[in-house]
Amino acid sequence: MDTLWDNIEKLSAVCRAAGAHLPDEDLKALQIGKVAEEAVEAMHALHGLKGLTTCDEAHTCSEIRNDLVSAVIAALLAMHYIDPKGARATFDEILHRRTRRGREAAATV
Repeated sequence: MDTLWDNIEKLSAVCRAAGAHLPDEDLKALQIGKVAEEAVEAMHALHGLKGLTTCDEAHTCSEIRNDLVSAVIAALLAMHYIDPKGARATFDEILHRRTRRGREAAATV
């Protein structure tokens, strides 16, 4: 069974092939921009769900979830573009550090 990172590596290869005509630094910058774009789409959908937009588009929680997952995938791809060999370890290290308080709180329950 493929892991999340196995799928990110496969998707990265497909995306890099599609952008083969661009310099590597451009691909990295564009992928980081994609993270922001997907996050903005999630925020727009949330505003629409709450009736805070001027457009007549209907937005759903499902759309927000889809956009958030798209932002996560874009971020993982960006990490892989920047450091293909170290992205997994970097992610694990940062996740461990960022979730320390939650682990500590759970241990006291």
